[in-house]
Amino acid sequence: MEQFQMDSAEAQPPFLSIVLPVFREGRHLPAFLTAVRSSMGKCNLPYEVVLVDDGSPDETWQVIVEEAKRSQGLRALRLSRNFGKESALCAGLEHARGNAVIAMDADGQHPPSLIPDMVRQWQTSGADIVEAVKRGRGRESLSNKLGAQLFYFILNKLSGFHFKGASDFKLMNRKAVDAWLKMHERNVFFRGMTIWMGFTTVQIPFEVVPRSAGHSTWSALKRLKLALIGITAFSSFPLHLVTFAGVVFLVISVLLGLETLYLKLVGRAVSGFATVILLELIIGSLLMISLGIIGEYLARIYEEVKGRPRYIVTESIDPDE
Repeated sequence: MEQFQMDSAEAQPPFLSIVLPVFREGRHLPAFLTAVRSSMGKCNLPYEVVLVDDGSPDETWQVIVEEAKRSQGLRALRLSRNFGKESALCAGLEHARGNAVIAMDADGQHPPSLIPDMVRQWQTSGADIVEAVKRGRGRESLSNKLGAQLFYFILNKLSGFHFKGASDFKLMNRKAVDAWLKMHERNVFFRGMTIWMGFTTVQIPFEVVPRSAGHSTWSALKRLKLALIGITAFSSFPLHLVTFAGVVFLVISVLLGLETLYLKLVGRAVSGFATVILLELIIGSLLMISLGIIGEYLARIYEEVKGRPRYIVTESIDPDE
């Protein structure tokens, strides 16, 4: 019987937790866990694997149960429904017990072969976070690549933080994990929150490899929702932009009003029907966009004040029990 971890009380060196959110990945999960075991064997450190099944409708949980029977020490959580990858990451981080925690995707695009290098960097550099940074985005459609570039460009400019190449594939020491867990917001943007904390970080570049099997469940709507969460969670500039646009249009309105009054007084008033319609369309569009921006921030506030849990665990596997 393989053993994923040693008991933390008996382990002399720091032991690691590997957090893996999974969704519809039961088919290739055993092979991926084998690759993780192989990489961790090179680290010569006791470790645990924490799997979080994010409400998969397929056989993923059954596969996890079988893996737990064969491998002592594997811990797992099953969420009551699909709460989203960010919430599943929260669940994994909250249940991880290691002195350092590695968060990574279980679809194979975060290569387990990089784990020994990350652990080595953590042990030798003294950094709090070791982040794997994408050299490229791998095989993606042109629209997805352009959308990601636009999102990170906007987020970099608005937030003042550098997000280019950032990924969820990172190692965090216990100090960084505990600090992250103190942030109780419901609208979670994991990679942004870790950058915001400002801990000492070293980066390791990696190439995004193709998925082991299946296809991505990140639809355009989910990507847009995450982008809105990221922007509204790290910058209030769009709200200031509404005020700025209002001031600009006020100045323009005053100038047009003075021009209209002058033309009226000198007897050269122009009907200007097309101009009026055009101005109404522009101002109406601005008002609708402004209300939409305000609505996004109100939605974030609404989600936070409800105080609902980020996730609900319906089943769990803990070898200690």
